Amino acid sequence: MNEDTFNIEIRQYLKTVGISSQREIEQAVYKAIESGKLAGSETLAIKMTLEVPGVDICHCIEGKIALE
Repeated sequence: MNEDTFNIEIRQYLKTVGISSQREIEQAVYKAIESGKLAGSETLAIKMTLEVPGVDICHCIEGKIALE
């Protein structure tokens, strides 16, 4: 295994995940505010699950996102 290639591949994947996840969250929150489902002052619970079936990883990360 080439450590440098492995590291670069992981970083590229995580960058893609981060950018697309941020975009999805922002769009969903703006839509919920526009529709009146959210007031815009909430703190939202958030959960991300990472799965890598080839090495039996299923890792869950939970947190909160404050809108104000």
